[in-house]
Amino acid sequence: MDLELRHLRLILAIADAGSVTKAAATLGVAQPALTTQLRRVERLLGGPLFVRGRRGVTPTELGDLVLSRARLLLPAVSDLHASALRTVGDTARFRVGATNGPIVGGLVQRLSDAYPGRPVSVHATWSENEIVRLVQSGRLDYALVGACATGRPGSDEAVGLEWRTVSVDPVWVLLDARHPLAGGLDVGLADLAGERWVSAPGDGCFNECFAAACARSGFTPLFPYEMDAGAVFDVVTSGRAVALCQATVRDVPGAVAVPLRDSPLSWRHLIGWDPSAPAAALAPDVIALAAASYRDIVTRRPRYAGWLAAHPAFGHSVHP
Repeated sequence: MDLELRHLRLILAIADAGSVTKAAATLGVAQPALTTQLRRVERLLGGPLFVRGRRGVTPTELGDLVLSRARLLLPAVSDLHASALRTVGDTARFRVGATNGPIVGGLVQRLSDAYPGRPVSVHATWSENEIVRLVQSGRLDYALVGACATGRPGSDEAVGLEWRTVSVDPVWVLLDARHPLAGGLDVGLADLAGERWVSAPGDGCFNECFAAACARSGFTPLFPYEMDAGAVFDVVTSGRAVALCQATVRDVPGAVAVPLRDSPLSWRHLIGWDPSAPAAALAPDVIALAAASYRDIVTRRPRYAGWLAAHPAFGHSVHP
């Protein structure tokens, strides 16, 4: 592991807050995750950066050295970012990293319409950890990723990024249209106990959350196949497996998305960015445009729109 700017930011945050616990609250991350990151940085730099005491933390001699350099380096890098943005002016790009999800297409179109002089590029991958690292390193401006109800994108790797929730949706099940349960208003998770499952790959805790939901319903799911999103649809429509899906899933000939009764699983669409990077200035616009893209998708999913009308706890969390 190489020393990165995000490591210097977390060291500064701990020093300024006076404790790891207070720094974790300021950064919006779990205290154990921040502690793990600090230990990694300390191993990288060859020694402890802080002495822990009952009243908080005090920098060691090494810590003072690192902090003094960080207080010079970070403002210089921020100034470089700002100067570069001023230099390129309207030709600056919107660089978005996105995992599989319905919002990205509409967001790209809306960004292009709102900022016609700025090219928009998308780095698509199934790995949210990869996207988080690229945003932290400055190679991407925004992360557009998904996470389950309590998960955090990138786990402890996401230290230093700021996140906003665009939408919270229930997880549904995608069935072959010939499946005996495909015609119901909803289906209980326990009714699918004997099914083979298929899923797209991902870094987060969703499979663990799914297994826990199944356990609460009284069964252990068969180990799922894992393959790319396109192949998931093919396997479902062949009748060989069923799949969990986002409620906003597009219509697929031969497949039907059915609500899971009592919504045992949910999925959040999140946008993240580095608050010290120039892209932070336009983050509110990006969030609003992503929310507009989400609302447009819902209007084109009449079954889900109807379901949302009866379940107001779900849907977009960024209001127009």
